[in-house]
Amino acid sequence: MVALMGGVRFIVAAVLWCVSAVCAVAEVLSEDEIAGQIFAPMSLGALISDNGVYELLNSGGAHAGYVFQTEPMAALPGFSGAPINVLVVLDLEGRFLDVQLLDHNEPIFVSGLGQAPFHAFFEQYRGHSISDSLVVGTPYGAGDGGGQLVYLDGVTKATASIRIAHESVLAAALQVAREKMQGIASGPPAYPDPDYVEVLTWDDLLTQGLITRRVATNAEVQALFDGTVWEDDDPEALDEPDAPYLDLWIADVGPSSIARVLLDEDTLEELDRFMSISTFDEPILVIETARHGLVSEDFVRNTAPDWIGAQQDGFPVALRDADLFIELSDAVPDALQDGVAMILRTDRRLGFDPTREWTLSVDALREHGMFQPEIGSVQLTTTHVTAERFFARPAVVEKLPPWKEAILNRQTDLIVLAVLLTGLVAVLIAAQGWLAGLAAFTPVRLGILAGILGFVGWWGQGQLSIVTPLAMLQTAMAGGSFAFLLYDPFSLLIWGVAILGFVLWGRGLFCGWLCPFGAMQEFAHHLGRMLRLPKIEPSALWDARLKSLKYVALAGLVAVTVFAPSYMDKAAEIEPFKTAITTFFVREWYYVAYAALWLVLGMFVFKGFCRYLCPLGALMAIGGVLRLRRWIPRRDECGSPCQLCRVKCNYKAIAPSGKIQYSECFQCLDCVTIHDDADQCVPLILKGRAARRAPRNLGHPNTVPAE
Repeated sequence: MVALMGGVRFIVAAVLWCVSAVCAVAEVLSEDEIAGQIFAPMSLGALISDNGVYELLNSGGAHAGYVFQTEPMAALPGFSGAPINVLVVLDLEGRFLDVQLLDHNEPIFVSGLGQAPFHAFFEQYRGHSISDSLVVGTPYGAGDGGGQLVYLDGVTKATASIRIAHESVLAAALQVAREKMQGIASGPPAYPDPDYVEVLTWDDLLTQGLITRRVATNAEVQALFDGTVWEDDDPEALDEPDAPYLDLWIADVGPSSIARVLLDEDTLEELDRFMSISTFDEPILVIETARHGLVSEDFVRNTAPDWIGAQQDGFPVALRDADLFIELSDAVPDALQDGVAMILRTDRRLGFDPTREWTLSVDALREHGMFQPEIGSVQLTTTHVTAERFFARPAVVEKLPPWKEAILNRQTDLIVLAVLLTGLVAVLIAAQGWLAGLAAFTPVRLGILAGILGFVGWWGQGQLSIVTPLAMLQTAMAGGSFAFLLYDPFSLLIWGVAILGFVLWGRGLFCGWLCPFGAMQEFAHHLGRMLRLPKIEPSALWDARLKSLKYVALAGLVAVTVFAPSYMDKAAEIEPFKTAITTFFVREWYYVAYAALWLVLGMFVFKGFCRYLCPLGALMAIGGVLRLRRWIPRRDECGSPCQLCRVKCNYKAIAPSGKIQYSECFQCLDCVTIHDDADQCVPLILKGRAARRAPRNLGHPNTVPAE
């Protein structure tokens, strides 16, 4: 009968496990959405962990704590089978600055009590520390002298959901604490070695410390309550001071050699099936034979025990009922056979190491008063450890530095990008005139821009942004490390080529050839011409005034970065790059409308954003002062009498004198095409006419070559 019950339990557990694993997925916020949940003066910093842990930055941009969601680290199934996802903000001391419910599917709150009480529950964490003994308990608190527990008010009728949510918060917070606050990396956890076999007896367990006993008499508990309002609330403790109040036995039954001594065959089979599913859970057997018991009458199976807690390395260990039917073996003394037994489980991935000493605590509670009684508690503790020989540890894989890992992850993309950039730069250096002279130059240029938009922009996410130099400014002000630049080698390679372009051509290489949003603007211009839309061109005076706006925008962003860094992310939205390129227009409607506005406007005003408002373009123009040569060839006649290049220049980057204004030149090569074309260049046309009239006159108009 026991075996049949165990089989039924296993089948039900397996079905629930599969359903929850396949169908139940909590909604996880994106980085932008998380940033929106962090309120000034704090702000969201860089991602510093593979499991979604971000830095918390203070108003000065310095590291102030950690921000993370519980679902990626502690996806404990809720009562519905889906994890409960919570946003947690910790300071550097492990104190909760904020805890917000993000996503759940708990039936009691979805269709019963409503969302408000669930959200209100999480507000209680603020100000408490992860090192506090936080428990979900009575709303009447512990009162003075009520022990070391910190009570969080539960929600009536939703005990199970609240306890699971509480476990999720603690489990994720403790994982972050172990990894970031103590330097204890969770790493590959130790696990029971299935190949290790040792024949043991009950006496072996006792003499080797593989089972721990903790006895507390009524007198010991009474002494802990002396001097409090609860000292007279347990008559039995006063009448029989020497009688045991608690007689607790503890053993780790993950190692099969220990479990075989303590559990009968049917329970062993059920435990084996459980561990084959919950491969990261460490099962702890607890037996209590005195009057205290193990859990209260309100305890819900498969949740955290309300009277039992654990700690290791100063941090709480999340315990949970394994919900297994338990029968002890004949080797266990009769005194224990009549006790109350349960198997608790804790996830080794969250930092628990069974081979290092840990502490189990049991709460002794008393009530004072008849109506709305005050609850007081004290803790009875004992330590336990299981010998290393029963466990194995996976070989530790040495992790590569993050920058090397980033390069390897994008190795193919980087090779393609390097070939593309090398080819483009080589052609622009060595064969610029040939490229500009192609009969199909415009289709070739648009083809290159399409590759930049598709591969560099949407695929490679290599759209450079003013956010990067502003972040560098923040880092320099805070005296931090610039290592974050290495985490995106794809964009870093583009930055390197753009800076090289400053020396060779000024801003033109990036703004004219490598900017994905600039490519989109150019496509919008050609679409407008195909649709025969009117072309709007400001006068020379207004063109000059509008071009100065981008420098004002850049100065404003620098001011925000220096004086109000918490608003920097919002201020940087002046760039539509994140919307159009990074998220491919999958954002809030107002961001999409802003980006679309510039593209629609681009069908009437040639590359309006690039020319007039782009703060990155302003920075590129400033960087262009590094240019070492005048690379666009000019003739003496350029400007006087010939104005063709100036008239044809869509960027208005040629002065009436014929001089190139390189700070506004986007390297479109239209003027180079005209300069070398005998059918377009006015001086060459005049020269051709003169040659036909005087065949022996072979002179050429003076040409000022590129330096």
